[in-house]
Amino acid sequence: MPECMLRPMADGNPPPLTPAAFQVVLALAGGKAHGYGIMGFVNELTGGSVQLGPGTLYRTLARLAADGLVEEITGMRENEPHDARRRYYRLTDLGWRAAVRETELLQRLLDAAADAGLSSRRADSA
Repeated sequence: MPECMLRPMADGNPPPLTPAAFQVVLALAGGKAHGYGIMGFVNELTGGSVQLGPGTLYRTLARLAADGLVEEITGMRENEPHDARRRYYRLTDLGWRAAVRETELLQRLLDAAADAGLSSRRADSA
């Protein structure tokens, strides 16, 4: 894996995300989550075909945080149920924009795959 996952493009937007990074930001698009919750989301979403291990997950979260796409939530309210050992994360505005940009890229790729006959889904039926 590259040392720096994201390098800003000339237009200031983040480049495409790695699959693990996209899975993490997708999990966080629904709101704050802790690592175990993110792993469960990805496992459920993919029917168990993708399982983010703790090493991959926390390296990815660290890179996303270093690049300003996610942030750790500090100062959880005492009346919220949580385990003090869990770290909760959420998307930043930049992270949200990166997720939208990646989703749009993936949609273009899916449309091209459908046009090439690689999928039963047709781009013109969307």
